[in-house]
Amino acid sequence: MSQRIVIDTNVLVSGLRSSRGASYRILQLVGASDFEIALSVPLALEYEDVLKRESAGLGLSHDDVDRLLEFLCGVAHLQEIHFLWRPVLRDPKDDHVLELAAAAGCGLIVTHNVRDFALSEGFGVTAVRPGEFLRRIGVAS
Repeated sequence: MSQRIVIDTNVLVSGLRSSRGASYRILQLVGASDFEIALSVPLALEYEDVLKRESAGLGLSHDDVDRLLEFLCGVAHLQEIHFLWRPVLRDPKDDHVLELAAAAGCGLIVTHNVRDFALSEGFGVTAVRPGEFLRRIGVAS
């Protein structure tokens, strides 16, 4: 089985904003065999909220966002969360991302805000930037 990861919302937005860079490359690989993404209801709702709010700037319609979310939910490991550890992280709005990673057995959270997840190591989860993740799976960024 491929490794399971959580993609933070900022990586999703970055990958949709520009077709250059590691975030975009990761989005291209979602659904392939290199890794599996984990999703929870709170993270899917956050994706939807942010993407619909920024849809015009991303060149997406709300229908495009709905189709993207449907795809992500279709290829993701869908994880229910039965416990809350809040607050743990520097930014309490990121706690649900850590909860998902821990519950789904993810070793990595891929994010542009690595410092915000400094305390995730205590839960066996490492936060890495998109380029670092691609290097770890042997894909050039």
